[in-house]
Amino acid sequence: MIAHLRGLVLEKHPNQVIVESGGVGYDVTIPISTFTALPGEGTEVRLRIHTHVREDAISLFGFLTSEEKTLFEKLITVSGIGPKLAVTVLSGLSTGELISAIRAGGIATLVRIPGVGKKTAERVVLELRDKLEGLAGAAIAGPAQPPVEALSPVDQDVLSALINLGCNRSAAEAAIRKAKASGTPPDFEPLFRRALELVR
Repeated sequence: MIAHLRGLVLEKHPNQVIVESGGVGYDVTIPISTFTALPGEGTEVRLRIHTHVREDAISLFGFLTSEEKTLFEKLITVSGIGPKLAVTVLSGLSTGELISAIRAGGIATLVRIPGVGKKTAERVVLELRDKLEGLAGAAIAGPAQPPVEALSPVDQDVLSALINLGCNRSAAEAAIRKAKASGTPPDFEPLFRRALELVR
């Protein structure tokens, strides 16, 4: 099984990175937190890898931190959560926010993530609350900055990420505009997280 991958970033998208190692391009699914921290194309990267094997496919899921990978592997032990939904959960909240929500029984926070219903959120809290030793939670922080009027490359990345998570395009575009109008910083991660909360 592949557990670690070092190579050059060939392409990167909000939920995907292609890493070239030894002349082979590996297609790796990643959460938003990893995407925002990736170096530029042509730069070396080291990813912690979870290899998921099914009868019809072998999929690679990559993470820049051991904390992300640990959370991912704990999430997929929960009934009803597969690897793709686990990546969505890690994309919907930062690792600190997710840990804090699980420990505090924050069902309302978890159900804002696309694909996570009340029963799934309850199972996550019930099954993982006491299994997060060694992981640090964090409070939500976000200094306000002036909104940006025009669509930008960052907006396009946010839109792509929301669509990849199953959001309707028009609803996603509206959510991005609302997020910017509310003073959310125009950087990818805060804008994505705020738009995800607002999308309908």
